[in-house]
Amino acid sequence: MTTAKNKNRTIKYVTASLLAAAILIGATVALYFWQIRLQRPEEINMADQLHHLESAVHAGHSRASESVEPVSCESLTASDHESPIRKFELTAARTSIDLDNGETVEAWTFNGLSPGPEIRVTEGDRVVVTLFNKDIEEGVTIHWHGIVVPCSQDGVAGVTQDAVKPGEQFTYTFVATSPGTYWYHSHQMSSVQAEKGLLGQFIVEPKEAEYPTDHDAAILLQRLDSSFLMNGKTGEAIVPGKPGDNVRLRLTNATNDTMEMLVDGAPYRIIALDGNAIHDPGLLESTSFNIGAGQRYDLLIEIPEQGKVVVGSVQEESLKITFGDGPEPSRAASRKLFSFVDYGTPMPDGRTEPLSFDQSFELKLGQNIFVSTINGKSFHEIPPMNVKKGDHVKITVKNEGGGDHPFHLHGHTFRVLSKNGEPLKGSPIYLDTILTQKDETYELYLVADNPGLWMVHCHNLQHASMGMSMMLNYEGVTTTYRVGTKSGNLPDL
Repeated sequence: MTTAKNKNRTIKYVTASLLAAAILIGATVALYFWQIRLQRPEEINMADQLHHLESAVHAGHSRASESVEPVSCESLTASDHESPIRKFELTAARTSIDLDNGETVEAWTFNGLSPGPEIRVTEGDRVVVTLFNKDIEEGVTIHWHGIVVPCSQDGVAGVTQDAVKPGEQFTYTFVATSPGTYWYHSHQMSSVQAEKGLLGQFIVEPKEAEYPTDHDAAILLQRLDSSFLMNGKTGEAIVPGKPGDNVRLRLTNATNDTMEMLVDGAPYRIIALDGNAIHDPGLLESTSFNIGAGQRYDLLIEIPEQGKVVVGSVQEESLKITFGDGPEPSRAASRKLFSFVDYGTPMPDGRTEPLSFDQSFELKLGQNIFVSTINGKSFHEIPPMNVKKGDHVKITVKNEGGGDHPFHLHGHTFRVLSKNGEPLKGSPIYLDTILTQKDETYELYLVADNPGLWMVHCHNLQHASMGMSMMLNYEGVTTTYRVGTKSGNLPDL
């Protein structure tokens, strides 16, 4: 009798366990397909979303609403300009690439290369880039990451243009007003297309150099298929130079990962972040820095008399950049992590944070297995941040979801006011992408001076594809383009 009862208990336990497992699997599958549906709506107007009368969670106050004359994103273009015109052509195509490690990868390229050709212009140049799509069936665009361009030139499928289909072309025109280190990538199915290789570097040189340099080298970190690459190559990148030379090293992180970088063999300065100069940057030694997805760091390094300098990834030790000759420098036994909170010095004009704001928003970043959220919602269900031209805007970003979420804003640079409640003490820090890590809170300030419809998203593009993507919309700006399966425009898939 006891044996029979035990057997019945076992059967009931197993049955209950199987039922619980089935429910969990069913819920997981349902959540997965809900996420797919969320990211692939049939048709959405990102200028007039479901919650267009709401705003993201507000704190503070905003100005009373005024009637605004409607203007289309497509009509917001670069004004007539007499600056020199620099023309470029980029052709997107499927290409087999033979890597220097012997592997062959099937990539999507610009002009047969990944990364695509480096575009280097001078501050004030009028840039004209014609994009051709040879055979990328899903369509392509080009987004100019970090460059402040007119709305119509931002390259976001379904918001500022339709994705360019095979056999079609699109011409981008804008003025390179701000010197710095930038990059470009497709913003159609961005999580797929950037990792398949549709990206490249964009450098705007200043009319007058702030620092004398003997060598100016730009290195783009990317993941292509399963390989980490620097300027399209695995392993070591060599920058020319001799003892006493000053090297400006421009690092762009085009991966989805945070990369911890370390300089061995010489002290160095971080002279710019996201293309924006740092005031009075001090020398750093035995100091590593985290460069988040989408971010750019400009370093100034003097090659020492004793020999070689190595800039390398802590995570991927085979990835290193070397200049100079001589023995390999030893890696620092201990190191501290760079923080911009107290780096550099305040500007001599005494600029301080504004005392009041026209608009204040709070964005809480969250994540589970399949969905990444902002304020508990995903993608087009997230109410946009609605602003007016001229608004002074404070955005508080809280990373509550764990993991790293590099927060990127199109069409603007913002000033970092504080980290975890601590105001910045050194140089003013201006960024377009800020790395947020678990439990960190940042207060950001921007002036709404570039009317348009602008994406705001995590630049771990996998997280953006899982829903961590929303809009900052100027009142009165409209678009004729649509996001969704009907149009085929899927900017963050």
